Amino acid sequence: MPINEQIRANQMLVIGPNGEQLGIKSKDEALTLASYAGFDLVLINDKGENPVCKLMDYSKFKYEKKKKLKESQKRQKENNAEMKEYRLSPNIDVHDFNTKLNNARKYLEKGHKIKLSIRFRGREMQFTDKGKEVLLRFADELKEIGTIESAPTLDGRNMMAMLSPIKK
Repeated sequence: MPINEQIRANQMLVIGPNGEQLGIKSKDEALTLASYAGFDLVLINDKGENPVCKLMDYSKFKYEKKKKLKESQKRQKENNAEMKEYRLSPNIDVHDFNTKLNNARKYLEKGHKIKLSIRFRGREMQFTDKGKEVLLRFADELKEIGTIESAPTLDGRNMMAMLSPIKK
């Protein structure tokens, strides 16, 4: 946003610091008015017949704008919790299972969602119930910190389930 001497317009509509209209002024008059009041002259809208300028503390305005942006990004991050995918197999070993379980537990505690998936290869397609059992056992181990958002569903050769953290 152009401020003070950066404004190129010769005539402008000036708005006071409290939102009151001070009328159409020349650039020199508006700058003098701003300096006497201890504010900056900021160009708000340069479209139209007369550009609109406002008397305000520009550094305070920038600070508040930055603060609002940070807050909105923080809220956006909370709403769009990250998702991590853990791939298991129907005949996963106990140690591998526990390692993935511990990693998933840490991730759930941070407040993120988890996607569990199993890909059936070859003859494993005949034993989809074994894969479902693995997914349900994984979810059961994490029931104190996470809930099943979507139950295990088979989609072609893949079986997926979603876990989300419990809201406190």
